[in-house]
Amino acid sequence: MGFFKKLKERLFKSSSKIDEGLDAIIEDGGEAEEVELEEDLKTQEEIVDYATNDQTDIEPVLIDSQLEQNAPTRSEPIKTEEKKETDDLDTDERVEIEHDPINPQIEQNALTNSKPTEPEEKKETFIGKILGRRKVKVIKRKFDDDMLEQLEELLIASDMGVDTAMRVAANMAQGNLGRRLSTSEIKTLLADEIEQIMESVAQPLPIYPKHPQVVLVVGVNGSGKTTTIGKLASQFKEAGKNVVIAAGDTFRAAAVEQLQIWGDRANVPVLVAPEGSDPASLAFDALEKAQQEKADLLMIDTAGRLQNRTDLMEELAKIVRVLKKKDPEAPQNTILVLDATTGQNAISQVETFREIAEVSGLIMTKLDGTAKGGVLVALADKFGLPIHAIGVGEQIDDLAPFDPAEFAQALTGSES
Repeated sequence: MGFFKKLKERLFKSSSKIDEGLDAIIEDGGEAEEVELEEDLKTQEEIVDYATNDQTDIEPVLIDSQLEQNAPTRSEPIKTEEKKETDDLDTDERVEIEHDPINPQIEQNALTNSKPTEPEEKKETFIGKILGRRKVKVIKRKFDDDMLEQLEELLIASDMGVDTAMRVAANMAQGNLGRRLSTSEIKTLLADEIEQIMESVAQPLPIYPKHPQVVLVVGVNGSGKTTTIGKLASQFKEAGKNVVIAAGDTFRAAAVEQLQIWGDRANVPVLVAPEGSDPASLAFDALEKAQQEKADLLMIDTAGRLQNRTDLMEELAKIVRVLKKKDPEAPQNTILVLDATTGQNAISQVETFREIAEVSGLIMTKLDGTAKGGVLVALADKFGLPIHAIGVGEQIDDLAPFDPAEFAQALTGSES
């Protein structure tokens, strides 16, 4: 299954909420209009198959008029010469009866031709079907101030944030106020606006020529840091990179075990330290080992910490300082992993982590379990940080590079 299809199927909560909201907005004051839709032209095979199965719309084949006149009909029995009945004739002398030869094909054609010719409108209907034109009733509503206000409320409810929601709604209204629009047209407008916001931030994790490239992964408790590191390490290993993982969450034994499982699957070494030991010391040792082994990537996991815990945030700052002692350019990437279910709280997380660890990019997880996928749009609009990937599940291929067009379509339910 392609990631886009998977994204559309699993991002059902956000998409369903926006779908239902847009339907309600259009139906509130909307009226049904008959419109002609032009569908994609059918393939030649589809046209032939359609013609074969829908005989009522096909005009009968005309046969030659002379053949029609000469062909006998079932209502007129075939005349034969009657045998002379005389008592004088010998029983062996019989009059030979000659029958006019009947071509069964001509007879069949004549019978077929007896069917009245189809009306002209039938022929046009068939051509219309071939060309893919059909008329349907669609509910449309005039885009006015009331509709604009309802649209803003819907976007805010999808956790897009007040500022972003109002800006997106205003852009959608520009050039469209007074027009009568259907739900599908509104979805397309919304998807286009979201895609435009997200295009500039859709950037894969950059790979630098300097080795080892240190990737520090940070985030709050339960955001999916450990799983994300495991998936990234597996994908980079499969791409031919030499990867080393450092289990920097020394306060949670389960995190170390989880990373070791991912490391075993991908054949990637995982460096660990005793429970409760200094994570900054482990990061320093891991960087030293990665340099010795000429690794391409060193991925460092960190303990989850709430952005309002100043003591834990200071510990993170210490890790960064220690890494820079070994390599002044390290870490080359600091990725903040965000849980989509946290909604607007993700904005305060970005603000705090940027101050402490100089966040360079984002990865959004758990988009399959939230009705608040709009927060990613708010983050892009407010901070402009690169979004490297999004996750919609637990499998390795459930983490993929961020594609703005696919995300916009999945979030809005748009088919275009």
